[in-house]
Amino acid sequence: MAWRISGTLKKYGDKRTTSYFLNNTGVEEANFSVQLEKSLNDKLFLDFYASTFNTKLGVLRGSHIGNLTDLEQALEREIPFFTETAFSYVIEAPKQQVSHHLLKAKAKYLIKENETIVLIAAGQVNDRKEFDVRRNDRTDIPALSLLQFTLNTEAKYTKKINNTWEFKLGNQNVVTDNTNNPETGILPLIPDYFSWKNGVFGVLSKRIRNVYGNIGARYDYERQSVVAISRGLPRTILRYTNYLHNVSAMFALKYHFANAHTILFNSGYATRNPGINERYSNGLHQGVSGIEEGDVDLKTENAVKNTLEYTWLPSNNFSAKVLAYHQYFKNYIFLNPQNEFRLTIRGAFPVFKYEQTNASIYGLDVSTQFTISDAFDGQINYNYTKGTDLNNNSPLILMPPNKLFGSIVYRTHKPIKLSHKLSAEELEIGINNRLVFEQKNLLEQDFVPPPPRYNLVGIKLSTNMIFPHYKIRAYLKADNLLNVQYRDYLNRQRYFADDMGISITMGISAKF
Repeated sequence: MAWRISGTLKKYGDKRTTSYFLNNTGVEEANFSVQLEKSLNDKLFLDFYASTFNTKLGVLRGSHIGNLTDLEQALEREIPFFTETAFSYVIEAPKQQVSHHLLKAKAKYLIKENETIVLIAAGQVNDRKEFDVRRNDRTDIPALSLLQFTLNTEAKYTKKINNTWEFKLGNQNVVTDNTNNPETGILPLIPDYFSWKNGVFGVLSKRIRNVYGNIGARYDYERQSVVAISRGLPRTILRYTNYLHNVSAMFALKYHFANAHTILFNSGYATRNPGINERYSNGLHQGVSGIEEGDVDLKTENAVKNTLEYTWLPSNNFSAKVLAYHQYFKNYIFLNPQNEFRLTIRGAFPVFKYEQTNASIYGLDVSTQFTISDAFDGQINYNYTKGTDLNNNSPLILMPPNKLFGSIVYRTHKPIKLSHKLSAEELEIGINNRLVFEQKNLLEQDFVPPPPRYNLVGIKLSTNMIFPHYKIRAYLKADNLLNVQYRDYLNRQRYFADDMGISITMGISAKF
């Protein structure tokens, strides 16, 4: 028998930019989990896991604007509305309260030494509430109250033959029941729905000397029953029943040559049905302060992706990797900003709609890891991505900008004796630098231009304090050490405010 218990408590106050506080951005969090493992005999292993995650999140007050004129001004202001001059732990509306409760059981049975069966069953309850600033003392009544039950089951059979062949066959089922509380008095962002998804998959792997290959396929069937409310007046109940099919397949070939070199080629085809939110969203997505509208006529997304990866490992002290990829989409689904601001009873917000196009996305990832001595090691990573809307011959929106990251870590390996009952080990001091370039592959497709490039420096110190019967790990981390003023292109709150300035975090964890 083995067991593990883990719990965390977090309390954050208002975040701060280089020059002002981001009012109402605090976080409170309480989590707990327990895991039990039991070997009944040499063939049967059981694993039980339970967890609860509970959080309260403040939403930037300056991103919820009362009228259209103020919204237009908010997109141009250097300092957002409702900015306070003092730090606060208070979390007021607009805010979110979220709870996830999970139970999971896993059984692994060894039929033979080279043959196994794994069974998994899990159930989760998600309770999500969103609160807005409402009139007539209704602020304490949630503007969105959503309860979702999910049941997952999985069965997987694996067999190895002569240490060169491996065969996997599996089945997965997911049942989801999503219900909105009608007493909010506001139309829900996501409608009530019930879905059942069943998938079967198989993977065959083969190794011949320095060549390793695998091929796999998967089929998914999904039935959705959706109860939505019409967008136009008079309001009516709309019922949809969808029968969806997905097919995917992949092929991979890995070749080792000249000891230090490896080439990996991967090719895959996949279909993806539109998600519930992509088809039926209708209302304010509070966390990103925008109105989102789905499209019930969205078609299945089809994609072909090819990747080519080269790895060079000349020694234990150095490695380099280059990954190039290209993905073609037919009916690519994306969230597109509209040239529209909309005034609602919850305020004025920019409007986004889910749309489709044919698209091409390609990129390059380059990374290296190196060891200077027994005490120093580092890494350098570069990421390049570009997306094109083929139907309109224009850039794809919301593509990540190019990034360059590097870090150096100093690490001691010998314990440092502090007293006869206390010693320190694994002392680490690391410094990192993240350069994010401006996203220039855009036309005038957004409410505001993409922000300029920025460079962030961070540092982290950590060590283990060893006592006779327990161990404590302590760390100190500082992000944006130079207090750079910046906005992140993929953070939709960038429409209203700067990102965080210098951020210092201290942490202690104890293991008994």
